[in-house]
Amino acid sequence: MWAAKGTRPRALKQLGFESAYVFGSVCPDKGMAEGIVMPKVNTEAMNKHVALLSSRLQADEHAVLVCDRASWHRSKSLRVPDNITLLLLPPYSPELNPVEQVWQWLRQRFWANRVFTDYDHIVDTCCEAWKTFADLPDQVTSLCTRKWALI
Repeated sequence: MWAAKGTRPRALKQLGFESAYVFGSVCPDKGMAEGIVMPKVNTEAMNKHVALLSSRLQADEHAVLVCDRASWHRSKSLRVPDNITLLLLPPYSPELNPVEQVWQWLRQRFWANRVFTDYDHIVDTCCEAWKTFADLPDQVTSLCTRKWALI
């Protein structure tokens, strides 16, 4: 939070701890985003995400999904559809993953300094935030285009 030097700004603080997780994919070329909100981060959730992404691709399309090396991205029980290829980034290189800017954008606009009434409020806020982002194709392109990734 920004504040004048020497001041102590007040901010809301959530005392309980519950989480929802957004699994998101972007296509900066088309300005499209696809996501799913899950209660846990694990291989089962990743399987649902790649299945959803796969179902949204046209018959002649193939997606390259940039991933860090989280355990659920490398699990032997991960079922990657034929129309998706995972591109695992080198360790400790989040700056190479275009979707990292999306998480920062969402935190700044929707998730920071909030108090949630219950778990459903968390999920609803995550869904609303992702839908807002996905409905802004210019924002998807702006945040996620990488010159090194252009063919």
